[in-house]
Amino acid sequence: MTVRQAKAMRLVIEAMPSIRRFSGTTIVLKYGGAAMISDHLRDGFAYDVVLLTMLGIRPVIVHGGGPEITRFAAKLGIQTAFVDGLRVTDAATMEIAAMVLVGKVNREIVGLINKHGGTAAGLSGQDGHLIEAEPTVHVDAAGCPVDLGFVGQVKRMDTRVLELLAPHAVPVVASIGASATGQTYNINADTVTGELAAALAAERVVFLTDVAGIFDDSKPEEPWLRECDLSTLAELEARGVITGGMLPKVAAVRRALEGGVTRAHIIDGRVEHALLREILTDDPIGTTITA
Repeated sequence: MTVRQAKAMRLVIEAMPSIRRFSGTTIVLKYGGAAMISDHLRDGFAYDVVLLTMLGIRPVIVHGGGPEITRFAAKLGIQTAFVDGLRVTDAATMEIAAMVLVGKVNREIVGLINKHGGTAAGLSGQDGHLIEAEPTVHVDAAGCPVDLGFVGQVKRMDTRVLELLAPHAVPVVASIGASATGQTYNINADTVTGELAAALAAERVVFLTDVAGIFDDSKPEEPWLRECDLSTLAELEARGVITGGMLPKVAAVRRALEGGVTRAHIIDGRVEHALLREILTDDPIGTTITA
């Protein structure tokens, strides 16, 4: 047996308890950040998803595409503004967001999974009434209301289309929803992930991001937390440690865990095969959050 074969066998043996535990369960994945930008990491993510399905795990992917939306908006001379990590979305930006998320990014993710031997199907929150949306009423840190335009929040999830699809293909969901009257809304992908994980009664929810996990400045010797709970997150928020784009992620984690999801993971998507390492091994590369 070669060294490589021996290493592969050790990895399989190490993963067996996790494989037994997660086989037949649903895991909701928020795919974004650096893992979407690098060709190498995109391929690695697709391989990870295909392998999870081979092990009997049912992944459901939710994606954003913020950098792509910003890039296309800039080409058209449209400026981008954010409030507390949420994109201010006027009518022109809403049109660009729908085009980019549904027509480009979603297609690319589906194509990658299919290319690497899986079967994926793309949809948005408009398909099958999956996400009924309503306008977001956002209040800033000073307590003042902020008009975010066509930024939505989830009013209701109807997961029947996913339940029909999931046994046959990996659902890849773009974070666009629609109101009962048909108005489209751009919804933060982290928010959709948390709501969807709760609605599906998922076993786990995983957020791939651009940092090593949850940061705690009170522990300079090891500031990136391996584990924490919701009370710790609340304390970090109150101290102003959690800011910007991490705020919607933490809110989504809270929604998922309070909705019955067992554990949430915020992991470093810049690490090769981050998803497999977090789910199947005892070598986590992010923060695991429990209720």
